Order: sequence, then structure tokens, then C-alpha cells
Amino acid sequence: MASVEHSIEVSVPVSTAYNQWTQFESFPEFMEGVQQVHQTDDKHLHWRAKIGGQEREWEAEITEQSPDQRIAWTTTSGPRNSGVVTFHHLEPGRCKVMLQMEYEPHGATESMGSAMGMVSGQIKADLDHFKEFIETRQAETGAWRGEIKREDVHTNPGGVIG
Repeated sequence: MASVEHSIEVSVPVSTAYNQWTQFESFPEFMEGVQQVHQTDDKHLHWRAKIGGQEREWEAEITEQSPDQRIAWTTTSGPRNSGVVTFHHLEPGRCKVMLQMEYEPHGATESMGSAMGMVSGQIKADLDHFKEFIETRQAETGAWRGEIKREDVHTNPGGVIG
């Protein structure tokens, strides 16, 4: 497994950055190569993306979600990856978003791209696009304020925005 870690400072409150990140279906708006994310329930996502010129699909499960702090996931089918995105309050109206991910390159092309830093570069670019997306809007497109801890899902009635 290969791993990558990047962070970016964003000029919005931590809750705004977190809330936007819970809107998985908006990811194609700021993640290059991601064609579609469909959230099937509170914990499960279906992804479709182009990776190294090849279309890939996979299922992912959110394994941990804590409002304004972290979202962790792992794949349950397709290309293997897992990771966590954490949100850190820096000062009023400013936060840091940190993404840590492990992934398994598929085939020679993806392995070579990974070794050349292409995945790391793409994740950095996606975080830059997220920063531009949320700072331009200054508001999230929606939010899910529930909590997930392993098998337990605790929804927050009235905590869904959008």
C-alpha cells in the first residue's frame, strides 16, 4: 500500500469546511477525475472516477465520522483505499483540513504514476480546488451532522442542512 498526506489552510470556519466535506455528491465539483459519488445511505458511498485514464468504480464505507473533527473511510469493493480527513480550528474563520490516505495502485500504469508522485500531486490539487470552492462560496452546500463510530450511526435530527 502506498500512502499520501496533505493539508491546506482554508479561510472559513471549521464547521463550514466540515459541513461541505459531508456533501460527498459535490466532490466532482472540486476533485479532478471523480465523475460521480452517490451516497446510498449514511455510511455507504458508490464512487466512479477516471484513474490513469481508466474508469474505475468502487464502494466505500464511512467507518468514523465526528462533526467538525474527522471522517474516516475504507473501500469495501474495487480499488483498495482507506483514509481520514481531519478538521482543525486555527482561529475564528480559519481552519486546516488534513487528508491522509492509503491506496493500492492497480497495474503498472498506476504503480508508475504513484511512484512518480502523481497521486500525491492530484490530492494536493484537489485540496487546492476545495479551498477555492469553499472560500468562494463562504457557505456549505449542505451538511450532515450525525456521528458514526464503527457500526453505530447517530443521526442528529435537525442537523441536516441542504
